[in-house]
Amino acid sequence: MLDPEDIRRDFPILSRLVNNRRIVYFDNAASTQKPMQVIRAMQEFYEKHYANVHRGLHTLSQEASKMYEEAHEVLAKFINAYSWREVILVSNTTEAINTVAYGWGLWNIREGDEIIITIMDHHSNMLPWRLIAQLKRAKVKYIDIANDGYLRYDQLEEAISERTRLVAFPIASNVLGTINDAKRIARLAHKVGAVVVADGAQSVPHMPTNVRELEVDFLAFSGHKMLGPTGSGVLWGREDVLEEMKPFKVGGDTIIDVTLDTVVWHELPWRFEAGTPNIAEGIGLAEAAKYLMRVGMENIREHEMELVRYTLKRFEELGDEIEYYGPRNPGDKTGVIAFNVKGLNHHTVGAALDMFGIAVRSGMHCAHPLHRRLGLDGTVRASYYLYNTFEEVDYFIEALEKILHLKKNLLRPATSTTCTGT
Repeated sequence: MLDPEDIRRDFPILSRLVNNRRIVYFDNAASTQKPMQVIRAMQEFYEKHYANVHRGLHTLSQEASKMYEEAHEVLAKFINAYSWREVILVSNTTEAINTVAYGWGLWNIREGDEIIITIMDHHSNMLPWRLIAQLKRAKVKYIDIANDGYLRYDQLEEAISERTRLVAFPIASNVLGTINDAKRIARLAHKVGAVVVADGAQSVPHMPTNVRELEVDFLAFSGHKMLGPTGSGVLWGREDVLEEMKPFKVGGDTIIDVTLDTVVWHELPWRFEAGTPNIAEGIGLAEAAKYLMRVGMENIREHEMELVRYTLKRFEELGDEIEYYGPRNPGDKTGVIAFNVKGLNHHTVGAALDMFGIAVRSGMHCAHPLHRRLGLDGTVRASYYLYNTFEEVDYFIEALEKILHLKKNLLRPATSTTCTGT
């Protein structure tokens, strides 16, 4: 088991005060804090090794190129890819999915084909496929969830047909935390020859990821959600599929040769990394992956499950004032807890918690169709990571108790008084 108190020493921001209180950072599903190891790795690159990659024979360029290429190798190890050639460094999950949509989908999806996505998808794994469907006159099918937050696999089995060309889904929901059965989905899709795109933004940072076992064709995830810098992320793809895929963005470093009539594209992964890449961010992301591997992804997964289990137990003490959404079994979800306080707007609760120094997210979390499916106009989302503690959960519950007490007093009907004169 990991020691969150020991880990917290690596994160300078966790010692700052917000509203005169030590910050409690429960907004990890949106973005995570950065350890000193990542900050220093990027600083050292800028101070000692900075140059453009794959552009020069001078010492700095060679050093920068080596560091950037090694970042691919580290990230390949992190997800157990067959080769670093399968690892494409991108800016975020959104860019990764768009790369597949316009590099594969635009060239392979035809009129009358069917694209299957889920009602729980983040907009980043929904909107690109809707645009491709519009461009190619394909049909989009949505897979619903059950009322307890689990994906409707029975509906998926009915929806998949010989016309299904692509299935896209989140490995874990960014709202409900629901962990979907990637292998089951992939096998159903592959039976009809469909390509499978998995959004790993909410799973890769929180649990062991082995792309050899997932059986998907593409996996996308962001660096900033796994202790890495913004502007970093990964698109992993099966090498045989990537070899056949067209580049989405083209230009510098994507080619071996260009004439006025022909183009010879570069080898993997460089043909998909057009222009000067986010070099420092890629190096920082690799350092974040090293950090997570040292801690152990199994340990991170276990720690988050225990935090969720403890939080749900403490929620019971608040009675029916708290409405919680998604699976009740911590083993079936990530460290995400979406809830509402009865009688209070989600933004009101989020702002109130901030007064206690507790950072949560409120709103629809880039998952508007899912919230509408649940009959909600928003939720409060607390999301945990390796540096969160049980003491922070206790403080979180105490803050909710005070908010509930204040709500009760504010909403208490005014006492009517009658004045009689003489």
